[in-house]
Amino acid sequence: MDYNPDNWVVLKITVDGTTLYKVLAGWSGGYLNGDAWRINSGINLVFEPEDDLLDFYGHSGSCYHCHRDNYRLTMATAGVYNQLIETYGDRVELMPEDTNWMEIEW
Repeated sequence: MDYNPDNWVVLKITVDGTTLYKVLAGWSGGYLNGDAWRINSGINLVFEPEDDLLDFYGHSGSCYHCHRDNYRLTMATAGVYNQLIETYGDRVELMPEDTNWMEIEW
């Protein structure tokens, strides 16, 4: 499955000594349908097909096509992020926007 989110962030999640990186993606709704969000299964590969585009591949085989300029939390994703922080505390970390995604060992 391919996804093209309107906005996105990467979360670093550490549980029992294991670290996963996951895309938290959001889509802005309109008058007839509300905002939506998804968290991928965990990043295992990233490509940079264009200067302003990153493709994050997940463990499930999905691909999130993310534009660099759209790295941010919005109303659709901020609530989810806050719930994760409330539940898991410092085991969930929002990765900085200027992260070099090509250097992370997924």
